Amino acid sequence: MFLNYNLSSGGIMSYTYLTAEELAAIIKYDVRTVRERLKDSVFYEGVHYVRPFGGRKILYLWEEIEKEIHQGPNPLILLAS
Repeated sequence: MFLNYNLSSGGIMSYTYLTAEELAAIIKYDVRTVRERLKDSVFYEGVHYVRPFGGRKILYLWEEIEKEIHQGPNPLILLAS
């Protein structure tokens, strides 16, 4: 389910929402790795994923994850570990 939500006329960035399964297929990781290892350690709620309408379902924001992949780890997070 690639859902591209675009409000570019209002100046808001367009996001592609992915399920854990779709994200795992794109980045070539096992879906369990996305859910158990990357979520909340590399991907953060409100930055890399959202819970629409306050529910349990998680949708990953592809554009933010792609930025993270290309820029590498945040040095401040590494120092805090």
